[in-house]
Amino acid sequence: LKLASVLFPDWAYKPAWSPGSRQVQLWHFLLELLGRGEGGAIGWGGEWGEFVIRDPERLARLWGERKGKPHMNYDKLSRALRYYYNKRILHKTKGKRFTYKFNFSKLILVNYPGHPVTSTGSKQSLTQCRFTTGNCVFIWCVV
Repeated sequence: LKLASVLFPDWAYKPAWSPGSRQVQLWHFLLELLGRGEGGAIGWGGEWGEFVIRDPERLARLWGERKGKPHMNYDKLSRALRYYYNKRILHKTKGKRFTYKFNFSKLILVNYPGHPVTSTGSKQSLTQCRFTTGNCVFIWCVV
């Protein structure tokens, strides 16, 4: 699958600091960094939903600053990432170091279980999937 376009919902982008921001989940934080182009620490990979941790210690430092945990390191951060494997929110990409892949459909269903996710298209054509919440539409297209 290839990513044609993607628009993340408002809840995926949180400001660098906000009341209660210590409660932000790691996947929110990763989407925030990916969305604003924090290329030094993390960036999108070659496949749809795939991201690469380019500087693991820098990413861990940023996460520690955000959570107010100055002793954060990559070992602790990667443990948090592995927690998402069982929830099927993301998984490690085999054979690629520091590379993970989001399961956006599961991410939406986990966080908005009552909202429908629809898709259009056939196996031979472009498929557009859409998820709407409030005034935000989450759209991804795969070919």
